[in-house]
Amino acid sequence: MIGNIIAGIPFSASTPFGGTVDYLVVAGGAGGGGESVGGAQNVQGGGGGAGGLRCTVTATGGGGTLETALSLSTGTNYTVTVGAGGAAGSAAGGFGGDGSNSVFSTITSTGGGGGGYRAVGRNGGSGGGGGTAGNFAGGTGTVNQGFAGGTGNWNDGVAGGAGGGGGTSAVGANGNSNGTGGNGGAGVATSITGSSVTYGGGGGGGAYNIAAGSGGTGGGGAGGNNAAGTAGTANTGGGGGGAGVRVSSAAGGAGGSGIVILRYVGGTITIGAGLTGTTAVASGYNITTITAGTGNVSWA
Repeated sequence: MIGNIIAGIPFSASTPFGGTVDYLVVAGGAGGGGESVGGAQNVQGGGGGAGGLRCTVTATGGGGTLETALSLSTGTNYTVTVGAGGAAGSAAGGFGGDGSNSVFSTITSTGGGGGGYRAVGRNGGSGGGGGTAGNFAGGTGTVNQGFAGGTGNWNDGVAGGAGGGGGTSAVGANGNSNGTGGNGGAGVATSITGSSVTYGGGGGGGAYNIAAGSGGTGGGGAGGNNAAGTAGTANTGGGGGGAGVRVSSAAGGAGGSGIVILRYVGGTITIGAGLTGTTAVASGYNITTITAGTGNVSWA
């Protein structure tokens, strides 16, 4: 029975595996920085950096050139890991947790860097935003995966805004010493599934006084304005928002988990134990989306 059409040639469910696999590999986003405050001092946590993004379709992370599709064989196991999002920075005070790496075969995307806690943001796939209680720089991103976080700016305890986490297509914005948090950097849009979807937005920086930073498009969580940060969206690699506080304490937002999407022609894929995933057909391709776990995939 005739199935989908590729380059004008009909193929059916029995079409042999084509051997070429396009991919989107997004690592886990980082958590935003939390804050614990004593006295009248106000401080802000940096936004979490987005998970690094590597892709062969439409666009890839860090402003790089498209990745190259992999040539794979039937009957061979290939490792897949979907990186978890980083933990929220504690309301007792602390950096946002780094996101975990995502892997497909020989391709590794680096987890996002945690949002700063009274210090510079952490390095990662995309860098975490810098915190305040001083003017602290954002962490660096990874080449061809994501961008740096923004700098936190502070006005000696009167007001301040933390830096936004870096996104996979743009740097995080700097905070402002008037009390405005930096926005998270934007993510990358790809049409690997047949529809355009954006992944890897940075978390917004925390604020006290004016406005917290918004999360970057692609799942970034908003920062808190004298409040906790918002979590990044699951399966986007979005960073969590940083906390903004004055005399109370607040946690950052947790990072969003990553995702692995595979696009190929023909064959039958086996998604091994330990992985959560589904396969559909779109635009003449088989599309396998893996949303959690660690294990192997293979084709027949």
